[in-house]
Amino acid sequence: MITTIIFDLDDTLLWDKKSVQVAFRNTCQLAEQKYGVDPDKLEEAVRTEATKLYQSYSTYEFTKMIGINPFEGLWGNFLDDEDNFRKMKEIVPSYRKVAWTNGLKKLGIEDTSFGEELAERFPLERQKNPFVYEETFSVLERLNNDYQLLLLTNGSPDLQNTKLTITPELTNYFDHIIISGAFGRGKPDPSIFDHALEVANVSKDEAIMVGDNLMTDILGSNRIGMKNVWINRENKQKTEVEPSYEIKHLEELFPLLEKLNKQ
Repeated sequence: MITTIIFDLDDTLLWDKKSVQVAFRNTCQLAEQKYGVDPDKLEEAVRTEATKLYQSYSTYEFTKMIGINPFEGLWGNFLDDEDNFRKMKEIVPSYRKVAWTNGLKKLGIEDTSFGEELAERFPLERQKNPFVYEETFSVLERLNNDYQLLLLTNGSPDLQNTKLTITPELTNYFDHIIISGAFGRGKPDPSIFDHALEVANVSKDEAIMVGDNLMTDILGSNRIGMKNVWINRENKQKTEVEPSYEIKHLEELFPLLEKLNKQ
Protein backbone atom coordinates (compact mmCIF):
# COMPACT_ATOMS: atom_id res chain seq x y z
CA MET A 1 0.00 0.00 0.00
CA ILE A 2 1.47 3.36 -1.06
CA THR A 3 0.92 5.95 1.66
CA THR A 4 3.71 8.41 0.86
CA ILE A 5 4.72 10.18 -2.34
CA ILE A 6 8.20 11.68 -2.54
CA PHE A 7 8.48 14.43 -5.15
CA ASP A 8 11.49 15.99 -6.78
CA LEU A 9 11.21 19.80 -7.17
CA ASP A 10 13.04 21.18 -10.23
CA ASP A 11 11.49 20.22 -13.58
CA THR A 12 9.03 17.92 -11.81
CA LEU A 13 6.83 20.46 -10.00
CA LEU A 14 8.67 23.71 -10.74
CA TRP A 15 9.46 24.37 -14.39
CA ASP A 16 13.01 25.45 -13.61
CA LYS A 17 14.30 24.96 -17.15
CA LYS A 18 11.76 27.50 -18.46
CA SER A 19 12.60 29.98 -15.66
CA VAL A 20 16.28 29.81 -16.60
CA GLN A 21 15.52 30.14 -20.34
CA VAL A 22 13.33 33.21 -19.78
CA ALA A 23 15.96 34.80 -17.50
CA PHE A 24 18.63 34.22 -20.16
CA ARG A 25 16.41 35.56 -22.93
CA ASN A 26 15.50 38.74 -21.04
CA THR A 27 19.12 39.36 -19.99
CA CYS A 28 20.60 38.63 -23.43
CA GLN A 29 18.09 40.99 -25.06
CA LEU A 30 19.85 43.86 -23.26
CA ALA A 31 23.00 42.95 -25.21
CA GLU A 32 20.97 42.81 -28.40
CA GLN A 33 19.69 46.33 -27.72
CA LYS A 34 23.16 47.67 -26.93
CA TYR A 35 25.34 45.79 -29.42
CA GLY A 36 22.97 44.13 -31.89
CA VAL A 37 24.14 40.64 -30.92
CA ASP A 38 22.02 37.53 -31.44
CA PRO A 39 20.60 36.81 -27.94
CA ASP A 40 20.54 33.04 -28.61
CA LYS A 41 24.23 33.05 -29.51
CA LEU A 42 25.09 35.03 -26.39
CA GLU A 43 23.09 32.63 -24.22
CA GLU A 44 24.92 29.68 -25.75
CA ALA A 45 28.31 31.39 -25.22
CA VAL A 46 27.52 32.27 -21.58
CA ARG A 47 26.26 28.76 -20.84
CA THR A 48 29.49 27.29 -22.29
CA GLU A 49 31.77 29.74 -20.46
CA ALA A 50 29.86 29.33 -17.17
CA THR A 51 30.06 25.53 -17.33
CA LYS A 52 33.80 25.59 -18.07
CA LEU A 53 34.49 28.07 -15.28
CA TYR A 54 32.24 26.27 -12.78
CA GLN A 55 34.15 23.03 -13.30
CA SER A 56 37.47 24.76 -12.56
CA TYR A 57 36.61 25.67 -8.94
CA SER A 58 37.63 23.63 -5.90
CA THR A 59 33.93 23.44 -4.96
CA TYR A 60 33.00 21.58 -8.16
CA GLU A 61 33.05 18.03 -6.78
CA PHE A 62 30.95 19.14 -3.82
CA THR A 63 28.39 20.92 -6.03
CA LYS A 64 28.17 17.85 -8.27
CA MET A 65 27.58 15.59 -5.24
CA ILE A 66 24.93 17.92 -3.75
CA GLY A 67 23.38 18.54 -7.19
CA ILE A 68 23.90 22.25 -7.98
CA ASN A 69 24.35 23.13 -11.64
CA PRO A 70 26.38 25.98 -13.20
CA PHE A 71 23.28 28.06 -14.00
CA GLU A 72 22.13 27.97 -10.38
CA GLY A 73 25.56 29.41 -9.60
CA LEU A 74 24.67 32.34 -11.87
CA TRP A 75 21.84 33.43 -9.57
CA GLY A 76 22.12 31.69 -6.18
CA ASN A 77 23.66 33.43 -3.15
CA PHE A 78 24.58 30.31 -1.11
CA LEU A 79 24.08 31.87 2.31
CA ASP A 80 24.40 28.46 3.97
CA ASP A 81 26.44 27.74 7.07
CA GLU A 82 28.80 25.09 5.69
CA ASP A 83 32.40 25.39 4.45
CA ASN A 84 31.78 24.59 0.79
CA PHE A 85 28.76 26.88 0.63
CA ARG A 86 30.78 29.64 2.28
CA LYS A 87 33.42 29.16 -0.45
CA MET A 88 30.71 29.32 -3.10
CA LYS A 89 29.35 32.52 -1.62
CA GLU A 90 32.83 34.04 -2.07
CA ILE A 91 33.26 32.65 -5.58
CA VAL A 92 29.89 33.47 -7.19
CA PRO A 93 30.18 37.29 -7.61
CA SER A 94 33.37 36.90 -9.67
CA TYR A 95 32.09 33.73 -11.38
CA ARG A 96 29.01 35.56 -12.68
CA LYS A 97 30.95 38.56 -13.95
CA VAL A 98 33.58 36.43 -15.69
CA ALA A 99 31.01 34.07 -17.24
CA TRP A 100 29.04 36.94 -18.77
CA THR A 101 32.11 38.97 -19.74
CA ASN A 102 33.71 35.94 -21.42
CA GLY A 103 30.42 35.17 -23.17
CA LEU A 104 30.43 38.68 -24.64
CA LYS A 105 34.09 38.26 -25.65
CA LYS A 106 33.17 35.11 -27.60
CA LEU A 107 30.95 37.33 -29.72
CA GLY A 108 33.71 39.92 -30.15
CA ILE A 109 32.53 42.38 -27.47
CA GLU A 110 35.10 43.60 -24.95
CA ASP A 111 33.06 45.37 -22.27
CA THR A 112 33.74 44.30 -18.68
CA SER A 113 31.37 46.78 -17.08
CA PHE A 114 28.50 45.63 -19.33
CA GLY A 115 29.41 42.02 -18.46
CA GLU A 116 28.99 42.98 -14.79
CA GLU A 117 25.66 44.64 -15.54
CA LEU A 118 24.36 41.48 -17.23
CA ALA A 119 25.70 39.34 -14.38
CA GLU A 120 23.67 41.40 -11.90
CA ARG A 121 20.58 41.42 -14.12
CA PHE A 122 20.32 37.64 -14.60
CA PRO A 123 19.53 36.80 -10.91
CA LEU A 124 16.80 39.47 -10.88
CA GLU A 125 15.26 38.02 -14.04
CA ARG A 126 15.41 34.48 -12.65
CA GLN A 127 13.67 35.50 -9.42
CA LYS A 128 11.00 37.44 -11.34
CA ASN A 129 10.08 34.42 -13.45
CA PRO A 130 9.12 31.38 -11.36
CA PHE A 131 7.14 28.88 -13.45
CA VAL A 132 5.23 25.82 -12.31
CA TYR A 133 3.65 23.21 -14.58
CA GLU A 134 -0.03 23.80 -15.29
CA GLU A 135 -1.12 20.69 -13.36
CA THR A 136 1.22 21.00 -10.36
CA PHE A 137 -1.16 22.59 -7.86
CA SER A 138 -4.29 20.68 -8.83
CA VAL A 139 -2.43 17.35 -8.59
CA LEU A 140 -0.90 18.20 -5.20
CA GLU A 141 -4.30 19.39 -3.96
CA ARG A 142 -5.89 16.04 -4.80
CA LEU A 143 -3.01 13.91 -3.51
CA ASN A 144 -2.84 15.88 -0.29
CA ASN A 145 -6.13 14.41 0.89
CA ASP A 146 -4.98 10.79 0.72
CA TYR A 147 -1.18 10.72 0.92
CA GLN A 148 1.72 11.97 2.98
CA LEU A 149 3.75 14.20 0.65
CA LEU A 150 7.48 14.74 0.95
CA LEU A 151 9.69 17.02 -1.15
CA LEU A 152 13.21 15.71 -1.82
CA THR A 153 15.35 18.19 -3.72
CA ASN A 154 19.02 18.49 -4.59
CA GLY A 155 20.73 21.83 -4.03
CA SER A 156 21.76 24.55 -1.63
CA PRO A 157 19.20 25.10 1.16
CA ASP A 158 19.39 28.86 0.60
CA LEU A 159 18.75 28.54 -3.14
CA GLN A 160 16.04 25.87 -2.96
CA ASN A 161 14.28 27.82 -0.21
CA THR A 162 14.46 30.92 -2.42
CA LYS A 163 12.68 28.95 -5.17
CA LEU A 164 10.03 27.93 -2.64
CA THR A 165 9.72 31.49 -1.32
CA ILE A 166 8.97 32.85 -4.80
CA THR A 167 6.42 30.05 -5.30
CA PRO A 168 4.91 30.16 -1.78
CA GLU A 169 1.84 28.02 -2.50
CA LEU A 170 3.99 24.90 -2.95
CA THR A 171 5.24 24.40 0.59
CA ASN A 172 1.75 24.10 2.07
CA TYR A 173 1.27 20.73 0.41
CA PHE A 174 4.30 19.04 1.96
CA ASP A 175 4.57 17.30 5.31
CA HIS A 176 8.38 17.28 5.02
CA ILE A 177 10.97 19.05 2.86
CA ILE A 178 14.48 17.59 2.54
CA ILE A 179 17.24 19.52 0.75
CA SER A 180 20.44 17.67 -0.12
CA GLY A 181 22.72 20.54 0.94
CA ALA A 182 21.30 20.40 4.47
CA PHE A 183 21.54 16.60 4.62
CA GLY A 184 25.11 16.46 3.30
CA ARG A 185 24.63 14.12 0.32
CA GLY A 186 22.57 14.46 -2.83
CA LYS A 187 20.48 12.17 -5.00
CA PRO A 188 21.30 9.49 -6.26
CA ASP A 189 23.16 8.63 -3.02
CA PRO A 190 21.03 5.93 -1.34
CA SER A 191 21.53 7.51 2.10
CA ILE A 192 19.33 10.53 1.31
CA PHE A 193 16.50 8.20 0.20
CA ASP A 194 16.86 6.16 3.39
CA HIS A 195 16.78 9.43 5.32
CA ALA A 196 13.58 10.49 3.52
CA LEU A 197 11.89 7.22 4.52
CA GLU A 198 13.01 7.69 8.14
CA VAL A 199 11.65 11.24 8.21
CA ALA A 200 8.36 10.08 6.70
CA ASN A 201 8.34 7.07 9.07
CA VAL A 202 7.48 4.60 6.30
CA SER A 203 9.07 1.57 4.67
CA LYS A 204 10.32 1.61 1.06
CA ASP A 205 7.25 -0.42 0.04
CA GLU A 206 4.92 2.30 1.34
CA ALA A 207 6.55 5.10 -0.66
CA ILE A 208 7.07 6.02 -4.30
CA MET A 209 9.51 8.56 -5.80
CA VAL A 210 8.34 10.90 -8.58
CA GLY A 211 11.00 12.78 -10.55
CA ASP A 212 12.22 13.88 -13.97
CA ASN A 213 15.87 12.85 -13.69
CA LEU A 214 16.85 9.26 -14.41
CA MET A 215 20.37 9.71 -13.01
CA THR A 216 19.28 11.17 -9.65
CA ASP A 217 15.60 10.53 -8.77
CA ILE A 218 15.22 7.15 -10.48
CA LEU A 219 18.73 5.74 -9.99
CA GLY A 220 18.76 6.67 -6.30
CA SER A 221 15.36 5.20 -5.50
CA ASN A 222 16.25 2.06 -7.52
CA ARG A 223 19.30 1.65 -5.31
CA ILE A 224 17.18 1.21 -2.19
CA GLY A 225 14.49 -0.85 -3.92
CA MET A 226 11.82 1.86 -3.82
CA LYS A 227 9.27 2.10 -6.64
CA ASN A 228 9.54 5.22 -8.76
CA VAL A 229 7.81 7.17 -11.50
CA TRP A 230 9.78 8.93 -14.22
CA ILE A 231 7.97 12.04 -15.45
CA ASN A 232 9.22 12.28 -19.02
CA ARG A 233 7.55 15.35 -20.48
CA GLU A 234 10.13 15.81 -23.26
CA ASN A 235 10.15 12.29 -24.72
CA LYS A 236 13.73 11.71 -23.60
CA GLN A 237 15.38 8.42 -24.44
CA LYS A 238 15.94 6.02 -21.56
CA THR A 239 19.49 5.36 -20.46
CA GLU A 240 20.56 2.14 -18.75
CA VAL A 241 18.52 3.32 -15.72
CA GLU A 242 15.10 1.68 -15.75
CA PRO A 243 12.20 3.40 -13.94
CA SER A 244 9.37 1.35 -12.40
CA TYR A 245 6.83 3.48 -14.29
CA GLU A 246 6.91 6.28 -16.85
CA ILE A 247 4.40 9.11 -17.34
CA LYS A 248 4.26 12.30 -19.42
CA HIS A 249 1.93 14.34 -17.19
CA LEU A 250 1.40 14.38 -13.42
CA GLU A 251 -2.32 13.63 -13.82
CA GLU A 252 -1.27 10.11 -14.86
CA LEU A 253 -0.28 9.47 -11.23
CA PHE A 254 -3.91 8.94 -10.19
CA PRO A 255 -4.73 5.81 -12.20
CA LEU A 256 -1.25 4.45 -11.46
CA LEU A 257 -1.64 4.88 -7.69
CA GLU A 258 -5.12 3.39 -7.80
CA LYS A 259 -3.77 0.32 -9.59
CA LEU A 260 -0.82 -0.04 -7.18
CA ASN A 261 -3.06 0.22 -4.14
CA LYS A 262 -5.40 -2.49 -5.44
CA GLN A 263 -2.57 -4.99 -5.77
